[in-house]
Amino acid sequence: MDPATAMVIDGQQAFGMIGTVMWTMLRTGAMLMAMPLIGTRAIPVRIRVLMAGTLAMAIAPMLPPPPAGHGIDAATVLAVAKELALGVAMGFALRLMFEAGALAGEIVSQGMGLAFAQMTDPLRGTSSGVVAQWFYLAFGLLFFASDGHLAMIGLLVRSYQALPVAAAWPDPTAMLGAIPGLFSLVLRGGLLLALPVMVAMLATNLAFGVLARAAPQLNPIQLGLPVALLLGLFLLAVLVEQIGGPVQGLFQSAFDAAARVATP
Repeated sequence: MDPATAMVIDGQQAFGMIGTVMWTMLRTGAMLMAMPLIGTRAIPVRIRVLMAGTLAMAIAPMLPPPPAGHGIDAATVLAVAKELALGVAMGFALRLMFEAGALAGEIVSQGMGLAFAQMTDPLRGTSSGVVAQWFYLAFGLLFFASDGHLAMIGLLVRSYQALPVAAAWPDPTAMLGAIPGLFSLVLRGGLLLALPVMVAMLATNLAFGVLARAAPQLNPIQLGLPVALLLGLFLLAVLVEQIGGPVQGLFQSAFDAAARVATP
């Protein structure tokens, strides 16, 4: 084989590898952009694109080959849209579980009297209470501590094995229908996480309400706010060791829903 022919073959192989990585980056990048923590404004866009490219290059050799390119036609545009939609659906399923923690934090803030303590949250892209941000960060630490990032990569690889690039979806309605079912789980999970502190705050407010009727000269309303705040912080410190099990259960439900989307 002469050097010119070898150079042409190597060039074709190089373009084939680039095409494989680009196809893999579609689903991978969409998933990372929709995920919690990684897909937030706290991480620059260039870093997220670099992470998506690195992950795509790492898993591309283990995946089925993508379809041969025939230019930009309707089938290619539809395949790109499917890859993006599938990646966003999987990332959004994981993101919903973190919103359960934010909901629990907002409920606890109402009872502690910290509902007015709002600040910009770069992890969610909106303004939220300080307790909600604490819950969100706690969810993030538990996610990485329980190897959630490795489970995410495994889910991504299994999704490519079940639905290769540009493959036809068996039933898109049934696949994406797993996402709405997570909303009730998010509401229930956030309420259960905040329930112990809510009950304690309710008992405290009732006690100070009775005290206000019995001895109004003590000004119990002015005394109730710092007591409720200190009691809420104490309960959060006590219960922080107990939320690991429920949070991991929420993560498992999110991964199960994402698996139903990606591996029908």
